[in-house]
Amino acid sequence: MDSVMATPKDDQVPNDKPAVEKTDAEWQAQLTSEQYHVMRKHGTEPPFSHPHNKEKAAGTYNCAGCGAPLFSSEAKFDSGTGWPSYFQPVDPDAVSEHVDRGLFMKRTEIRCARCEAHLGHVFPDGPQPTGLRYCMNGVALDLEKDED
Repeated sequence: MDSVMATPKDDQVPNDKPAVEKTDAEWQAQLTSEQYHVMRKHGTEPPFSHPHNKEKAAGTYNCAGCGAPLFSSEAKFDSGTGWPSYFQPVDPDAVSEHVDRGLFMKRTEIRCARCEAHLGHVFPDGPQPTGLRYCMNGVALDLEKDED
């Protein structure tokens, strides 16, 4: 992502359709109620509530909706916020950025680029080398641990 944005452009939402399309009923059948609330209705899990926040195992964090690889454990850091945080995605095209004007502020929402699942938000207060903090909901991610 060349330009993570604390101030995304209003027209940044992609016009093309996501690679994974399901009906609302199909998503409800596939996801847990908490995953559905977060990933399809743009909710937020409570801070410090998901085991991924403190997870230290090496591996890849995949989208819980479609299995697309999103973040590497090598980019994970403890932000102290209560949500799993990463300084970059595995590939710039793995996620998409969208304007979020909820909660009376303008933020940059992060979604899975493949299935459009809401993952969390990105902020410009992370560590180097990017200076970014991808603050993700743990329920939106499945950890695929590296083999020993």
